[in-house]
Amino acid sequence: MKWEKGELLYEGKAKRVFATQEPDYLIAEFKDSLTAFNGAMKAQLNHKGEWNNQISAHLMGVLEGCGIGTHFVELISPREQVVKRLEMIPVEFICRNAVAGSLAKRTGISEGTPLPTPVIEFNYKNDEMNDPLYVEDLIVALGIASREEIARIRTQGLKVNDCLGKFMDERGIQLVDFKLEFGRFHDELLVGDEVTPDTCRFWDKKDQSKLDKDRFRRKLGNVAEAYQQILDRVST
Repeated sequence: MKWEKGELLYEGKAKRVFATQEPDYLIAEFKDSLTAFNGAMKAQLNHKGEWNNQISAHLMGVLEGCGIGTHFVELISPREQVVKRLEMIPVEFICRNAVAGSLAKRTGISEGTPLPTPVIEFNYKNDEMNDPLYVEDLIVALGIASREEIARIRTQGLKVNDCLGKFMDERGIQLVDFKLEFGRFHDELLVGDEVTPDTCRFWDKKDQSKLDKDRFRRKLGNVAEAYQQILDRVST
């Protein structure tokens, strides 16, 4: 099918989303912008949109191969993909396999310390509130998602952790942590948004070098090289 880009429906920090001629399908266009701390840090990185578009397409395909439903349909250009139109649940599912980032700050445990089992957290998606940590009972009490949906998100998220963790491990990359967003598509609950170095912490297994947005967030340099390296490794 030849997809027609229609009305701009949404523009976020990393993507623009457009309507198509099919009500159930959208076009996601990945931008070259880099942001951190809810937009407090901003920059442009040439080709970043193209890299993330292709990385997410590859990794969504990996998840589909593990029996995990996603919104991804097909790539249509270097920085555009067709996705299913989801009713997004405004909750970020966070899965942590090692201590890093905010968890290190909150616990005082050294970054990189392995966790004996995955640690699951839920953040309410609200930039003005700085995406606060919500417990499951609060999410249900506020009507953000049902208890059944949260249980399904937890189950699917842990399946993603197992599937993606094995895939990246085979490519010499440690999946330290990641965030996912889920949405409703008719009677399905699907992984939406993206799976990229913007939403995952990827560390090289040999030297523990960071291959994700932390290179920008922490002003480590070589951001482009990290994103390109992830694309190269997930494409093989």
